[in-house]
Amino acid sequence: MGNLTATRPPQPWTAPTASDPVAATLRLPGSKSMTARALVLSALAAGPSTLARPLRARDTELMAAGLRAMGAHVSISDDERWLVRPHPLAGPAHVDVGLAGTVMRFVPPVAGLADGQVTFDGDPYVRTRPLGPLVGALRSLGVRIDVTGTGSLPLTVLGTGRITGGEVVIDASASSQLVSGLLLAAPRFDRGVVVRHVGPPVPSAPHLRMTVQMLRAAGAAVDDSTPDVWAVEPGPLTGRGWDIEPDLSGAVPFFAAALVTGGEVTLQGWPHSSAQPVEKLRSLLQRMGGEVTLSTDGLTVRGSGVVHGLTADLSDVGELTLVLTALAMLADSPSVFTGVGHIRGHETDRLAALAREFGGLGADITETPDGLEIRPRPLRGGVFRTYHDHRMAHAAAVAGLAVPGVEVDDVGCTSKTMPEFPALWSAMVTGKS
Repeated sequence: MGNLTATRPPQPWTAPTASDPVAATLRLPGSKSMTARALVLSALAAGPSTLARPLRARDTELMAAGLRAMGAHVSISDDERWLVRPHPLAGPAHVDVGLAGTVMRFVPPVAGLADGQVTFDGDPYVRTRPLGPLVGALRSLGVRIDVTGTGSLPLTVLGTGRITGGEVVIDASASSQLVSGLLLAAPRFDRGVVVRHVGPPVPSAPHLRMTVQMLRAAGAAVDDSTPDVWAVEPGPLTGRGWDIEPDLSGAVPFFAAALVTGGEVTLQGWPHSSAQPVEKLRSLLQRMGGEVTLSTDGLTVRGSGVVHGLTADLSDVGELTLVLTALAMLADSPSVFTGVGHIRGHETDRLAALAREFGGLGADITETPDGLEIRPRPLRGGVFRTYHDHRMAHAAAVAGLAVPGVEVDDVGCTSKTMPEFPALWSAMVTGKS
């Protein structure tokens, strides 16, 4: 009987409806993107590193475990300060990527630097996520890779302890992580790397800028002055202390709550100079009716209680599409989002999932090849499926602020990037901690 109980599906979580404007000051976990990059750079450095206020969540724990499996000493016992001591990398090792695109795309180049065999696999859906361009690029740089199927997971990297490096051409239009994965390991390649992107525009450009910025902070020489070309010189990486910023993508649903309810939400600990696309977010939220300010208290968003629709190219900030779609459902005019065809290859086909699940709540929403068209009308409650996608749960929570009876089928999927989300959200909406 115990096994039957253990496999029972999770109970739906009813998203709380707001009866008053929210008023909250939050200190959220660290950025997933920064934590992942800092872990990789630290594992490849010449000396020890620390990560202050990192994100502890499924994705980052899988990253730490993958690097540890290859020999790096990664201590994550202290929530506030992780310690990484480099060590020669070797196989045999196995890396579970879960549903994490960062692990799937950042760790194979590292595995090429390991001496021995490293296998990769993850959750069933991750096998459909685009990885072929990275496999092809690594093979052109001399890395032996055995792939089962069409160029995605599962795969095996047969590392020799070194990668010659050189110039490589890649189509990274499916994900900027395909470029970042090569760049992060490139200082350890014998000849470094020159990556040339050929194809439609690379999405999520701010994440590439973050990669370059963090490489330089670790002592790497990076030239990104030519569009769609990134050159990294070979050389040692420096162990250092990394101060991880709060996660901007994780903050967006909380900021959205300020717009929906006419309230105010402050994210503490926000730096005045950020590696994340805060100016793009500021512009989008202001156009939708919010007021965004940065002070010594943190990053604050205030809403009037009226949300405006907008037409926007979200190619740089595809992660925000899901919560912005929930806002658009509650707006006073239609919205059109473009430039996000690539998010069909994220944790799920996010455009199809948004259209299907919000459509089930009565929304008038249409998929386009690279985005969504949204015409607001009254919504009703109902079950909202997440497809194991944390951002889908965030979107449902935002809609639930104004629509009673929105039931999220698996709010536990938010543990991917923010295990505390259900408790933080409920405390913000109800005013009870």
